[in-house]
Amino acid sequence: MLNGFLDLPWWGYVLATLGLTHITIASVTIYLHRHQAHRGLELHPSVAHFFRFWLWLTTGMVTAEWVAVHRKHHARCETEDDPHSPIVKGLSTVMWRGSELYREEAAREETVRKYAHGTPNDWIERHVYGRYPFLGITLMAVIDVALFGAIGLTIWAIQMVWIPFWAAGVINGVGHYWGYRNFEPSDASTNLTPWGILVGGEELHNNHHAFPSSAKFALRRGEFDLGWAYIRGLERVGLARVKRVAPKPVIAPGKQEIDRDTVSAVVVNRLHVLARYGREVVLPTVREELHRADQTCRKLYRPAKRLLIREDSLINERQRNRLQQVLSRSQQLELVYEYKQRLQALWARSSHSHETLRKQLADWCAQAEASGVRALQDFARSLRGYTLAQPA
Repeated sequence: MLNGFLDLPWWGYVLATLGLTHITIASVTIYLHRHQAHRGLELHPSVAHFFRFWLWLTTGMVTAEWVAVHRKHHARCETEDDPHSPIVKGLSTVMWRGSELYREEAAREETVRKYAHGTPNDWIERHVYGRYPFLGITLMAVIDVALFGAIGLTIWAIQMVWIPFWAAGVINGVGHYWGYRNFEPSDASTNLTPWGILVGGEELHNNHHAFPSSAKFALRRGEFDLGWAYIRGLERVGLARVKRVAPKPVIAPGKQEIDRDTVSAVVVNRLHVLARYGREVVLPTVREELHRADQTCRKLYRPAKRLLIREDSLINERQRNRLQQVLSRSQQLELVYEYKQRLQALWARSSHSHETLRKQLADWCAQAEASGVRALQDFARSLRGYTLAQPA
C-alpha cells in the first residue's frame, strides 16, 4: 500500500528527486528565462510546449506572469519598483519571501499588460495552464504518489519548494548581494559561483545582467553554464536556434586609426572595455601604489581597489568618503580613476553623432597615451584596435 509502481532503494528516491527538480530548473532557465523573457534563442514548438507543460505540473507558474515580473525586474532593477531587489527590500525578505513577492507582482494587471508581450496566448494557455495553475501541481502530486508511493508526497513537496527557494530566493536574493562581478552594470548583480550547475547556469547572474539577451551565461575562462550545454545539444539536433550571445571584443593588430568602426565597437563592448580597464589599468596601478606606500596608506588602498572599479551608482556615502581619501593621497590613482570616469561618460553620450564620439575617443586615447602611466598608455593603444569586423 505504501509502495508505488517504482520500488527503489533510498538512493534511487534521492536520484529521482534530483532528476525531477533538475528538469524544472532546465525548464525555467531555458524556456522561461532565455527563450521567453529575453528571446536569446528559439525553441522547436514541441520542446517549448514540453517545458511549458512541465512547469505547469511542477510550479503552477503562468508563462506570461513569470516573464512580466522578470522583465520588470530588469527594467526597474534596484529601485522601489523592482519586484524583488534585496538592495531595496532586504536580503532576508527576498530569500524567504521571494515567492510571495513574485505572486504579489504577478497579480498586478498593469505589470502583465506592460511586460508580457510575446508570450503564449493559445487555447491551452487561456483555458488550461493560465486558468487552472493549481490543477497541474495537484496532478503532479498524484503522479508522484502513483510512481513512488507514500514517499512520493515528500518528493512532491521538495519539487514545490525547489524553484521558490533556488530561483526566487537564492538567485534573486543572494545573486544581488554576494559573489564576484565580471562586469559593472548599473545594478548589484553578482555571480555566485563560476560553475552554473545546480541552478542550470543561473548562478552566473552578473554575466546575465551585463548581457541580458545572451543565451549563454558563461563568459569567462573557467566558467561553466549547464543551461548553455543543454541549448547547444538541442541546437545540434535541430530543436533550438541561438539568436544572440554576448558580444566578444575583436582587436585588430596594427589598427591605429580611430574611425566609426572603432567607436561602434567600443560602445557595443563597453562593459568588456570597462572590465579590461579595471584588470589592466586600475589593479596594476593599485599594486604599484601599494609597493610605494607607507603602512598607513596601504591600509587605506587595499580595501579601496574594488571601489575604483565599482559602478558609481552602487557606491554608498561611507564608501565614497573612503574613495575620496584614497584619491586625495595618490595622484596616480586619481588619474586612472578620472580616465575611467571620462571613458564611461563617452559611451553615456552615445546619442551624439559618430563624428563627435570619434573625436572624443581619439582625444581620450591621445591624452591617455601622453599620461605617463604605462598601464594606461598600453590600454589606450589597444583601444585603437577595437573593431566590429570579425577576423577571417
